Amino acid sequence: MAAAGKTSTAGFTATIVHADRRGSIEHGSIHKPVHTAVTFAYDDARDLAAVFQGKKAGYTYGRQVNPTVTALQDKITLMEAGVATTAFATGMAAIGTTLFALLRRGDHIICSAFLFGNSNSLFNSFGVHGIEVTFVDATAAANVAAAIQPNTRLVFVETIANPRTQVADLVTIGDLCEQHKLIYCVDNTMTTPYLFRPVTVKASLVMNSLTKYIGGHGNALGGAVTETGNYDWAGFDNLYDSYKTGAVASWGINQIKKKGLRDFGATLGPEAAHHISVGSDTLALRMDRACSNAMTLCTYLETHPQVKRVYYPGLAAHPQHQLAKQLFRRPGAIFGLELADGLDCFDFINKLDLVICASNLGDTRSLAIPVAHSIFHEMGAERRASMGIDDSLVRFSIGIEEPEDLLADFAQALG
Repeated sequence: MAAAGKTSTAGFTATIVHADRRGSIEHGSIHKPVHTAVTFAYDDARDLAAVFQGKKAGYTYGRQVNPTVTALQDKITLMEAGVATTAFATGMAAIGTTLFALLRRGDHIICSAFLFGNSNSLFNSFGVHGIEVTFVDATAAANVAAAIQPNTRLVFVETIANPRTQVADLVTIGDLCEQHKLIYCVDNTMTTPYLFRPVTVKASLVMNSLTKYIGGHGNALGGAVTETGNYDWAGFDNLYDSYKTGAVASWGINQIKKKGLRDFGATLGPEAAHHISVGSDTLALRMDRACSNAMTLCTYLETHPQVKRVYYPGLAAHPQHQLAKQLFRRPGAIFGLELADGLDCFDFINKLDLVICASNLGDTRSLAIPVAHSIFHEMGAERRASMGIDDSLVRFSIGIEEPEDLLADFAQALG
């Protein structure tokens, strides 16, 4: 909240940069301090009981609540224009815990066929344990509609797929989910709440890997799920009565936090939360620079004789280029590149000097990885082929370096 008599800010960066000091904060600090305590004491045992029962705000045990993590969660909620956020130790923990908390044996979920490798593996694991999973090409909402069954509970898509950059038909899928009363989960990691807010396409829950662009510096792991307020949880019968407290819009996130986070214990630590929170202050500045760099590089690479194909929503040749223009402030900062026949992707990556060969994305530094041989290797050749992942495909996550230096590095590596 803004201090009395002062004007609230409306800009994305101004809101986030000043989020901590607008709330309750110790000693006039402009950042929420790092609270390392695991236990929180109460003079009156009745107060502790009231906090446990959700009748009173407060802190009980560090596995579920921490003041530093709460401050970060409040920031993410502001970014996503949501109702509430729960943070986790990693992005995968956020996705897995959410599914665990909301789904039961016999339920059915629909997922994008182009999900990131680890997410794909996780959904297949849920399938083994009695939750039916259907993978569809989410670039066309008709494929989602055709997969809906009487026991369908949830639809899960990413905004921009990693690494082939397919863009889901987010608006029409949102309409479908509203019509069929399905939970609509949108992973916003590739676009971030600066480039896109899934609440605008009727998303129910928004996932973010905080490790990536929101933290932005490759120095802390984290994940988050944000409740948007779009879904009517009163009609969702997988909720336990004990979590149906407060506003109906908060019932789902209550169960995710109090059942999922508590039982799995995938807790975000306060030190990591602090790193992510400070890193998030420059999200908009970093994304503008990284996206601009990606566009510059892709424009250069798409006509290079040593390059067979570039996958980037900012290019006019991309199948979802117009959709990306309508949905996103910018088309993101990752792209995939296939080399011309006969060229070795390992040799190419090894020749790069400024671009680092590493398994991460959303860093301030530009990174490259041979997709088929690393993050998608476990899937096998047949599954990779169905996703259009060529053996020569290299994924790039472009950072904030000067564009001239990046162009020079790609030129010499391809030369």
